[in-house]
Amino acid sequence: MCGISGKVNFQEKIDSRDLLDSISLIQSRGPDKESIWTDGPCGLAHARLSIIDLSETGNQPMVSSNDQFVCVFNGEIYNFQKLKRKLENKKVIFKGSSDTEVLLESWNIWGSKTLRYLNGMFAFAIWDKLNKKLFIARDRIGEKPLYYSLEKNGINFASRPSCLYKLDKKIKKDFSIQGIRYFLESGYFPSEFSVNENIKKLKAGQILEFDEKGLIVKNYWNSNTIKTNYSFKEKDEEKILDELDSLLYNSVKERMISDVPLGAFLSGGIDSSIVVAMMSKISRNPVKTFTIGFKEKDFDESSYAEMVANYLNTEHTCKILEVSDLLALLPDFLKNFDEPFFDTSAFPTMAVSKLAREKVKVCLTGDGGDELFGGYHYYRIIYFLNIFFKLPKNIRFSFAKVISLLPNHSFKLLGAALKKSSIDESFAFSRSIAKDFHSLLNKDVLKSTLGLEGLFKMESNNFPDNLHAVERSMRLDSKFILCDDYLQKTDLSSMAYSLETRTPFLEKSLIEWSMELPHQLKVNGSKSKYLLKKLLYRYVPKSLVDRPKRGFGAPIGSWLRNELKIWANEKITDKDNYKNLPLNQEALTKLFHLHLSGKRDAHPLIWASLMLLEFNRNLISEK
Repeated sequence: MCGISGKVNFQEKIDSRDLLDSISLIQSRGPDKESIWTDGPCGLAHARLSIIDLSETGNQPMVSSNDQFVCVFNGEIYNFQKLKRKLENKKVIFKGSSDTEVLLESWNIWGSKTLRYLNGMFAFAIWDKLNKKLFIARDRIGEKPLYYSLEKNGINFASRPSCLYKLDKKIKKDFSIQGIRYFLESGYFPSEFSVNENIKKLKAGQILEFDEKGLIVKNYWNSNTIKTNYSFKEKDEEKILDELDSLLYNSVKERMISDVPLGAFLSGGIDSSIVVAMMSKISRNPVKTFTIGFKEKDFDESSYAEMVANYLNTEHTCKILEVSDLLALLPDFLKNFDEPFFDTSAFPTMAVSKLAREKVKVCLTGDGGDELFGGYHYYRIIYFLNIFFKLPKNIRFSFAKVISLLPNHSFKLLGAALKKSSIDESFAFSRSIAKDFHSLLNKDVLKSTLGLEGLFKMESNNFPDNLHAVERSMRLDSKFILCDDYLQKTDLSSMAYSLETRTPFLEKSLIEWSMELPHQLKVNGSKSKYLLKKLLYRYVPKSLVDRPKRGFGAPIGSWLRNELKIWANEKITDKDNYKNLPLNQEALTKLFHLHLSGKRDAHPLIWASLMLLEFNRNLISEK
């Protein structure tokens, strides 16, 4: 895991100081060594976190053996040893043992076709010195971030958007109005959007090519081509479990390859428990596991993690905090999350990353299990809502009207979801942080931009035919909230403390296999994670892990009414914070007072708005 940045400009000379300034902003991503490389129109920078091949032969930017290609790479190629053997059969001679060198020499042999063979998490750039052409690519599901901006006759790229301001002094700091609307409805910037109109994210599974002729962006992998395989229904369930067991076990085994100490996050939930169980089966020594707990019982699940750790005989480390201790992480949060970010589970993720980094440099996580195997309660809601969407529209609307009259807030939201025009828009509503609150955006913005429901509907039009509503919802989550929220949260939270995280559930073959599964093996009525739970029971007693799922977040709702009340009020009432933002101060003030009254819990939308105001305030102070 590292940090990368670079630029290509065919008319202006590359300034080494700009490269150094850009990479220094993300030093925590790679504290072991910072290096730059320049040649003609191209300059590359790299901050290294040494994981594989700790010697100088693993340093970057790295030049290929034939001197044609130069690479900066962030991530891990888990099948690099297999690829290395193939290349050695082609008489390729290696200087070291890093996966970066394997990537570079693979590109030398196969070019962009190399992406077909890579199994890993990555964001990289390769400069072709001979043909004066830049390639940048991002992994299939979006574990590693990669941003870029265009300038006259040039392109800039980096692991984080803040680096781009150092690489291009002329870049305009204009807000992306469409991006802001998505952010205030979802809590993250989906797809290619960022907070800045002039900064784009490279989408997961894409490669970008840039030369003097211009820019080409294309997909090298797209989950929309994966169809449900109904032949699974003809298989014995134990055989399906065997397939899942083998796929996940091999994925965990590959992700345990490391030249530095390695461990795992352990919450005691299904996903992390099964990852640790497989690690314990593979490792000769007790696996190092980490969790945080809270003195407040309403937030503490550390006892569950401890029971699993004891059963698996791990070397377990648990730190008990007060929930208020998470507030101390706010400065680190604002420093490392360099564009507005809403997800408050970043705070405990930062806390457990900080704890783990004291003993290890790499941790495996359970990210992706919910999206691929049906873990969220939203999928059960959609399962039952889909029954009503099969009814005639007038009957569905009449039923929704009756439900909306009930005093319970959940019923009001259910009624609103039933009034949507499609099941995909209904799912977008359930996933939205705005819910039924009045929009905080100006009316002209609402008229000129697309909402989250429109985005979900537009994306789902590309899905294979005949997908069940539950499967459509899971794929939407994999496309957006997994990539642009959860994986970004884990990446930034861990990188703040120079810790690499790896996600066994996001193995390419496992993703494709899971997406072929019929929904009954994931969400079956009120049963979620149907197949994955059965696999876990092969490794851990049911009594240790069979309990309702709980979120891993911070009590922001309570903080806004207490510890953060004054801070939030100052942000919301200061008119200067709204400069250049399409945010309605009066509407946000009313929403804040509604939350303070205790009549409604509006903290997700308020927190997202505060993050936007904080970002804007910092932007103004820099000018």
